[in-house]
This record gives sequence, C-alpha cells and structure tokens, in this order.
Amino acid sequence: MSWLEVKNIHKSFGKTKVLKGIDFSLEKGEVLALIGSSGSGKTTLLRCLNFLETPDDGVISVKDKVLFEGSVKTKFNDEEIRQNRLHFGLVFQNFNLFPQYTVLKNVTLAPSLLKKGTDEEINNKAMELIKNVGLSEKINSYPCELSGGQQQRVAIARALALSPDVLCFDEPTSALDPELTGEVLRVIRELKNGENTMVIVTHEMNFARNVSDKVIFMADGVIEEMGTPDDLFENPKSPRLKEFLSSSLKD
Repeated sequence: MSWLEVKNIHKSFGKTKVLKGIDFSLEKGEVLALIGSSGSGKTTLLRCLNFLETPDDGVISVKDKVLFEGSVKTKFNDEEIRQNRLHFGLVFQNFNLFPQYTVLKNVTLAPSLLKKGTDEEINNKAMELIKNVGLSEKINSYPCELSGGQQQRVAIARALALSPDVLCFDEPTSALDPELTGEVLRVIRELKNGENTMVIVTHEMNFARNVSDKVIFMADGVIEEMGTPDDLFENPKSPRLKEFLSSSLKD
C-alpha cells in the first residue's frame, strides 16, 4: 500500500457533480501538484482529504489505514473527524491565523490542546519550526504585525507542528503580492526533503514543475492527465492541458 491512497472519490453539491471519480496514490516523501482552471475541483478534493467535506463515495487511506470508505456509508462523529484530520495538515489561502495570539502561541496552540508532549517539548518544537521558516525574530509578534508572506510562513509552521502524515496547501500564494510569493515558495521548496509528503494546489506553474514528483491536471471534476512534471509540461497529450499551459505560461 502507498503512503496515501485515494480511490474513486466522488463529491456533489446538490445536483452539481464536482468530483467524478478521482484516483491517485503517493509514496512517503513525494510531492503532488494539483493544477487546473478555477472550478475544476482541486480545492474540493483537498477539502475531502482533510475531512472539511465528506465525499459521497470512494476510499481514502493513509499508511494502510482506511480513513473513509464510501461503500460503508459511515457517519463520523466529531471525534472521529478530528482524528482523521490529524493525518493531514492544511495551509489555507488566507493564512487563518488567530489574531489574538502571538506567532509562538499560534504554532503551539493545537499541540498543547491535544497534549502532544510536555509544554517544554511543544515550545521547543514550535521554536525550531518557526526558525525553519525564517521567523525567529517574530516569535512574539502578532499576525497584524506581519506581512502576508510572514503570516503564511507561520501558517506552514503551525501545520507542521502536529507532524501530519500529509501536508496540504490550497493555493498558498494566491493572497500574496508577487514580491512576497517567492519567500513562501522557498519555504515549501525546502520542505521537500524526502520526509514530507505534500499535496499542493497551485497556479504557479514553474513551481509545480520544479518541486513536484507528480502532477495532476484536473478539468470538470476528473483527472484529465497525470504524470511526472516532464510528462505534463514537456509532452502534454490532452488538448485541454495544452490550452491551459499555453494560457498559464503566457501569463
């Protein structure tokens, strides 16, 4: 079994079918980039992985453990959903930091509530993560005192604080000015060390090309094309992918 296994995921909202049978797998340490036009289903897929949405059907497994199986039609209670979410870390587009807490408190809050170690252990890990994203000097600052890029780097440290099996990013630079985008992409690039398994929804084509091990191009709720970055960027087969890349790379 793969580190992450996703089989035949379907999701509808009312009569609108958003995901129409998504299949992929990742090994530990692999990075997957999800690309495609707005409305193609990328963010909905990410939200299903993180149990912010419940798929209508399909299977999601992490490390041989089945977290969701649509054919069983299990209704999760709140505690089961929380436990499933712990397998995934999610970095949102708009940071979602707690404005009333310092950088350090934002990173330590969830591990402290979940008792993921002693206070000293949690603080030490948080300070190391904050250092790794280049914000040691901002450890006692509040979100309002940080730039957008700095806030997003805190959000990355916060997601890593619970040591998730899979780290997910939903357009991590879309809310940033162009000059701040590079610092966030640099931090994500440094996370690619063979240990962090990542799923990244991104509109940054050069970033997807240089960082990912696999790329999925989604269109209308299906995987239109999937392969290595060289496969998709150097030799796209789907006319829709060719058109998308022509437009994206031109922009």
